[in-house]
Amino acid sequence: MQTRVAVVTGGIGGLGSAICQTLARAGRRVIAADLPGDGSRVEAFLRETADTGIVFEPLDVTDFDACAALVRKVEAEHGALDILVNAAGITRDGTLRKMERSQWDAVLSVNLDGVFNMCRNVVDGMTARGFGRIVNISSVNGQTGQFGQTNYAAAKAGMHGFTMALAREVARKGVTVNSVSPGYCETAMVMAVPEEIRAKIVESVPVGRLGKPSEIARTVEFLTHDEAGFITGANIPVNGGLFMSF
Repeated sequence: MQTRVAVVTGGIGGLGSAICQTLARAGRRVIAADLPGDGSRVEAFLRETADTGIVFEPLDVTDFDACAALVRKVEAEHGALDILVNAAGITRDGTLRKMERSQWDAVLSVNLDGVFNMCRNVVDGMTARGFGRIVNISSVNGQTGQFGQTNYAAAKAGMHGFTMALAREVARKGVTVNSVSPGYCETAMVMAVPEEIRAKIVESVPVGRLGKPSEIARTVEFLTHDEAGFITGANIPVNGGLFMSF
């Protein structure tokens, strides 16, 4: 199997970092794209992944032109961009009655507009080359809703609607588009939740624990494999049984 080139947005976040490392160890050439922000955070990520060959590229997924420039750079340097994982995401929680417009705009801009910005810029190259794997990291809360997260739930549900529509457009061109909907995982965001609330979350999960980022990453690796070409438009729940449906 030829070496595939993968870009992971939100690549140095809790889930993004695990996805980058899993893809790299599976033989992909990986570009982790994320906000430059705190330079020490980027340096720590690069130290942690030094043996994997992962490259970091600064990116604001809300900036369409910046996304276009990154795709052009990757294609110029590597000849192709074969795999895109949209893992960039933020939360700005609050009940709708108290939610500021800025909270709504920020979450929709990163979590949903960012998916459009990247997909719009990779899809032409993928279809022209006859191969592509796109995986959008959604959330169990996009399926169930969550108190105080009208913005986040709307963005994550919208992400899967986008996934299904794009999957239909590109299926005959060798490009698959799927979503993965994680439940509550051992990321910094979840571990920052007060312990008593976190305990209630764990109690509600049938398997009785939080997920591991590596478990999400293995699902992404499977969906991006060359031999996963008959799976498209799907939403894969990885939530410990927190939400079950047909």
